[in-house]
Amino acid sequence: MYPLLEKIDSPADLKLLNNEELAALAVELRGFLLETVSCTGGHLASNLGCVELSLAIHYCFDSPVDKIIWDVGHQAYTHKILTGRRDTFATQRQYKGLSGFPKPAESPHDAFGAGHSSTSISAGLGMATAKSLRASDNKVISVIGDGSLTGGLAFEGLNQAGHLRKNLIVILNDNDMSISKNVGAFSSFISRKLTGSYFRDLKKEMQSLLKGIPAIGTNILHFAKKAENSLKGFLTPGTLFEALGFDYVGPINGHDLPQLIEVFRNCRSVDGPILIHVMTTKGKGYPPAEKDPDIFHGVGPFDIQTGALKAKKSDVPSYTAVFGQTLLKLAEADEKIIAITAAMPDGTGLSPFARSFPDRFFDVGIAEQHALTFAAGLSAEGFRPVAAIYSTFAQRAYDQVFHDICLQKLPVTLALDRGGLVGDDGPTHHGVFDLSYLRHFPEMTVMAPKDENELQHMLKTAVYANRPISLRYPRGAGYGVTMDQVPVSLEIGKGEILEDGADLAIIAIGTTTYPALEAAKKLAAQGISATVINARFVKPLDSEMILQAARKTGVLLTVEENALAGGFGSAVLELLEAEGLTGTKVKRIGIPDRFIEHGSQAQLRKDLGLDADGIADAARSILSRKVRSAPARVRVM
Repeated sequence: MYPLLEKIDSPADLKLLNNEELAALAVELRGFLLETVSCTGGHLASNLGCVELSLAIHYCFDSPVDKIIWDVGHQAYTHKILTGRRDTFATQRQYKGLSGFPKPAESPHDAFGAGHSSTSISAGLGMATAKSLRASDNKVISVIGDGSLTGGLAFEGLNQAGHLRKNLIVILNDNDMSISKNVGAFSSFISRKLTGSYFRDLKKEMQSLLKGIPAIGTNILHFAKKAENSLKGFLTPGTLFEALGFDYVGPINGHDLPQLIEVFRNCRSVDGPILIHVMTTKGKGYPPAEKDPDIFHGVGPFDIQTGALKAKKSDVPSYTAVFGQTLLKLAEADEKIIAITAAMPDGTGLSPFARSFPDRFFDVGIAEQHALTFAAGLSAEGFRPVAAIYSTFAQRAYDQVFHDICLQKLPVTLALDRGGLVGDDGPTHHGVFDLSYLRHFPEMTVMAPKDENELQHMLKTAVYANRPISLRYPRGAGYGVTMDQVPVSLEIGKGEILEDGADLAIIAIGTTTYPALEAAKKLAAQGISATVINARFVKPLDSEMILQAARKTGVLLTVEENALAGGFGSAVLELLEAEGLTGTKVKRIGIPDRFIEHGSQAQLRKDLGLDADGIADAARSILSRKVRSAPARVRVM
């Protein structure tokens, strides 16, 4: 079915093909990607748009000796297939299968790990500098998308690369900029010719000749350079990159393999940093993905013929949808509410808000640091900004939370979507650290709802609390609980007792609350009576409720979908220590001190003991070790 692709076991095999065979291979690769991703799900549109680019890179460079760094990794599927992972590609993003992102532990061809955006240029510059220090002439190629280029880190890398003048090739994969065919074609022609060895050698000779002319040579050279830059700026959009110290090439057609190969071969011998601007089409070759690239950016299993998703649409709304609907409802009654996202209007549920209130909606691009300081500025002027960011991406703005929000006591709401285990995207995307990295900031309130109904009440609480607040909620559908018609503010720092028992207290936060209730039922069937507390707040804790449970049962089990180090359980331990409850026996379950790989949420929760069975097992374990005499200190199991 894929006669050419089945012969490609490494990039070396690719180099044996001629231009016609490469073009045929591109067709096969698109078919293979569609066949596989339609069954497994994954990042489709960006990878369909990157087939020829990936082929040309591996055809012209020598991975893994030459280092190819893929920004984010959304476009690295063809790279993986060409580098010995064709036969296992169907396991990508599956439990214990291939990662959906570049992963050095998986293959020497994955030069640098990815998953978050805007890192490739800085990492590539580091590698290029290392090669320079070793006097190596191997190449470093950083491939970055136009979306990732909106991140501040990308520009920091560009700035330093232009200053250091190391041999770094940056390929800008641009699938969104509109450039007319005439300008694009002409500019592509000029770029290919100006990167050829004849013109580069001629340019160097002319520079040497002009410098040798007494008195006026340097001035003529300066004028010639200005004229060259003016012409390039008129014909191409590369003025900015030239100003940063890069030689700019492009834009060129990212689906014209002969053209890509000619340019890449020419650029191998260019000294200093060079940026190659490549234009591609997201979803190339598959009409449904070309028409709706956002839908097919990250997609579940689908029918190839129609493009329809195979998963049945649930009647239960997702937490993301409930967040978006609730914020929209609140904003209808309050013109001071502002919504902010970092390139995720659909992913954070804010698209309806954007349509209803375009003047109060801001997509800042992949720029989480800017998003939060921007929110702080709005807050300082009396508005009520809500910044909806995935938990894992909010880590990029840690200092802004400290310096620009908490230190200044500004009421900004951090709506942290994908809090906890996210599933198939794996360790770069699990939001399992926010409870730990936010609760130690003075002025910060940290909370998480047990279900979608509580989410709407917590959002109302956050928006009108007049303090910095973090609200985290999980990926996926809610529980289908009855939704109250009107969201109301909750009492900050107040939990709720869902079950009352005498043998131990299970104190849960967020997504672990319902599994804790189910565990209590399992324990009750064995004659074990458990109190179940929905803590609601990590900070401030409901001290009175927790201390009362500790005094009543003497045994506490804390449950969280967050890192145990510094997380919710740690906060409970600190409370017990401060109150001198040295006789309380405590066990904490949550995310251990390691990165969690990809897999379904249900499978990962089972593996980590965070489902009902795991919680019940943990409860039985701590009760089996319970001693009747009070120990001299808090005992942590």
